[in-house]
Amino acid sequence: MMRRTSVFLLGAAAGALIAVGATQPRLVFGPESAFAAASDTYKQLNLFGDVFERVRADYVEKPDDGKLIEAAINGMLASLDPHSTYMDAKNFRDMQVQTRGQFGGLGIEVTMEDGLVKVVSPIDDTPAAKAGVQAGDLITKLDDQDVKGMTLSEAVEKMRGAVQTPIKLTIARKGSDKPIELTLMRDVINIKSVRGRVESGDIAYVRITSFSEQTAEGLKKAMEDLAKEIGEDKLKGYIIDLRNNPGGLLDQAVDVADDFLDRGEIVSTRGRNADETERRNARAGDLAKGKPVIVLVNGGSASASEIVAGALQDHKRATILGSLSFGKGSVQTVIPVSGNAAIKLTTARYYTPSGRSIQAKGIQPDIEIVQDVPPDMKEKAEAAGVDTTRGEASLKGHLKNGDDEKTGSPAYVPPDPKDDIQLKMAIDLMHGVQKNAAYPADPKAAVPN
Repeated sequence: MMRRTSVFLLGAAAGALIAVGATQPRLVFGPESAFAAASDTYKQLNLFGDVFERVRADYVEKPDDGKLIEAAINGMLASLDPHSTYMDAKNFRDMQVQTRGQFGGLGIEVTMEDGLVKVVSPIDDTPAAKAGVQAGDLITKLDDQDVKGMTLSEAVEKMRGAVQTPIKLTIARKGSDKPIELTLMRDVINIKSVRGRVESGDIAYVRITSFSEQTAEGLKKAMEDLAKEIGEDKLKGYIIDLRNNPGGLLDQAVDVADDFLDRGEIVSTRGRNADETERRNARAGDLAKGKPVIVLVNGGSASASEIVAGALQDHKRATILGSLSFGKGSVQTVIPVSGNAAIKLTTARYYTPSGRSIQAKGIQPDIEIVQDVPPDMKEKAEAAGVDTTRGEASLKGHLKNGDDEKTGSPAYVPPDPKDDIQLKMAIDLMHGVQKNAAYPADPKAAVPN
């Protein structure tokens, strides 16, 4: 019986491999000698089948076969990098809803770090943001249940629930002597990913909080509305705020960068094989009509945000201002599998037009301005031996860049608007109050591509 179970699992595993592009081997359902010539990989899968059967037969309590297999899949993907994961049917549906710009929950983008849920970024105007959840927070408990031992999917599932039901988060925060407890009320999260306003009477400020299906259209409308409100002849330029934007859809990042470029490469993605390289190029038409552009970034700017910042930086179309970005330079592909589930698998690295990979490095601003951590918080963190840098390179099991250089970005503390020195610097540059060689950007000095 044990051997038949192993053969069945070999067949199931082969099917999964085919889904991600592997070649199907010939499987022989026969005697022991038939497996002697199998590859080392399939010998290991045979071993997995033996262990699975032993657990089923001898564990102290009867286990759920489906949960055992899901746990094995989760473990396999989690061993690759922090962004590869398994989604059951419900989580797959939730992900599809989220990319459309509406989902239920608390309004935080999260990842896993050392067994805890790490907040990449709270989403503006959501229960999490209103309650004071910050980028870099580590969630240690959910309704007094330890997060240690949960998968990311399990933790996210527990945070989701019926609208207007409460959940208590226990948070470890750098600089805080004791855990922080926050009770949030779940709500429907309607993401308005683009918001615009007029700054100082003549500057168009646009904040992009994530890259969902509506982002490119939202940016276009915001820019048109602000240009009309200010007046084309009076408009000094555009400030695009990507701080704490955790990313989203690749196509939307390409479209947003394209809005400021007339030609040239925006991004390339390179997989394991040379023939998997794809290049995305700009189409004619600059929505900013040649006006100066400043892009604000920080340690919470990740993935799609870095694609936009990197493309505009390489083309010298915008001045990048702020602090080092997160450094997530990998592409995840969602691959449907049996049972209406899916896997999110890291399939490529992306490169900026000049050929830079920012994986575990981040985008270095043209003008670096770090939003200072309050002295009392910094002293407490240093006294506790806490590293005040964070980013993709700090995530356990992160995909290497190639030269394995590890960098990080100063811990970000959201500033009070009146103390936002990064935004103030951008405004001063546009008004000519401050001067810097990096502003305005000069497209004529761009790297040819």
